[in-house]
Amino acid sequence: MDMTLLREYGVKVLLAALAALLTYWLISAIRLIVSARGINPLIKQFFNQVARGRVDAAYLLTTKNYRLHVNRQNFIRFLSGLDLKRYRNLKSGRPRVQEGQITLTVRLNSEDKKQVLPLDFTFIKVGKDWRIERILKL
Repeated sequence: MDMTLLREYGVKVLLAALAALLTYWLISAIRLIVSARGINPLIKQFFNQVARGRVDAAYLLTTKNYRLHVNRQNFIRFLSGLDLKRYRNLKSGRPRVQEGQITLTVRLNSEDKKQVLPLDFTFIKVGKDWRIERILKL
């Protein structure tokens, strides 16, 4: 009789733990989606500006902190070193949230899909808008 009672409580505790874990995961996923809203349009805008040759407009999508550490000339050199003309397709990965920053790995694929250029973008919220805090070539 004690074993049956123990088994029933064990199943209930296990179900309660699974429900709590599922609830936590769901709340985290919703929080991530809501907080990351606006990042994909920013990435699209950034690459559209670069493709149109409006490097200054793309540079202004970065934060003041980024512009303090990376001047305009270095930004232009960085972009020219990426040789973005070879890439056409953009795929973004899963965003990672850390201390108010969101890091997103973006993969640029060439038309023949033989070459991939992974870039790590870090975003922070400035006011109500997202801005690019860091761009790293992986």
